Amino acid sequence: MELNNKTAFITGGASGLGLATAKNFVAAGANVFLYDLNAEALEQAAAELGDHAAWHAGDVADAEAVGEAIARAKEAFGTIHINVNSAGIGGAARTVGRDGPMPLEKFEHIVRVNLIGTFNVLRLCAEVMQLNDPQTDDAERGVIVNVASIAAFDGQTGQAGYAASKGGIVAMTLPIARDLAKRGIRIMTVAPGVFETPLLAGAPDEVKEPLIAITQFPKRLGNPGEFAVEVAHIVNCGYLNGETIRLDAGIRMPAL
Repeated sequence: MELNNKTAFITGGASGLGLATAKNFVAAGANVFLYDLNAEALEQAAAELGDHAAWHAGDVADAEAVGEAIARAKEAFGTIHINVNSAGIGGAARTVGRDGPMPLEKFEHIVRVNLIGTFNVLRLCAEVMQLNDPQTDDAERGVIVNVASIAAFDGQTGQAGYAASKGGIVAMTLPIARDLAKRGIRIMTVAPGVFETPLLAGAPDEVKEPLIAITQFPKRLGNPGEFAVEVAHIVNCGYLNGETIRLDAGIRMPAL
């Protein structure tokens, strides 16, 4: 599917990987609808992107809020062709630590935002996509790109909740591809390595340098623009479906 004249619903669109994707999409002629919790950052991002962007603030795991955002996206741009789910949170805690077992509420919150939130958004976007006119010779009507993490495969100490949430995103990719095949909708997952997002941009060298050291090549943090290029490639390449791509420069995370 070409990006030109398409509309993308992007979660986590106010910063980091989501905003980089939005910028790349707009440059390619697409419209973007940004969804995030931070209304102020969303407003600023949309203003920077211009007339091809609109936004709504809300929680990805809130079905009513996402439904309202999708209605606004349709009002602004007519429909949704692409859904990129980059919203997510971290949160480290050992299963049993000095103060006792990991609070169940912490585990639940991480899974709720990262896994349930991703599924909530994609199911509602797919409902809209299935009604689109065919966009390609293969009668493609929509493309979904989810964002997992290398923690889905190389979860470190203290990452049980995060790894479970991202592993769930990886695990559901193929069954969702099978669910949506007859509706002309593809789905892919990207599992990024360590990227220079706002979370890491301000981190001291003693945090960044060990991560760079275990990266194979190139020896640096990932650039959000590189993530955006990969997402655009997934949209453009109609034969990609039901799979997870590690975007990590060959890094393999140690236990600690």
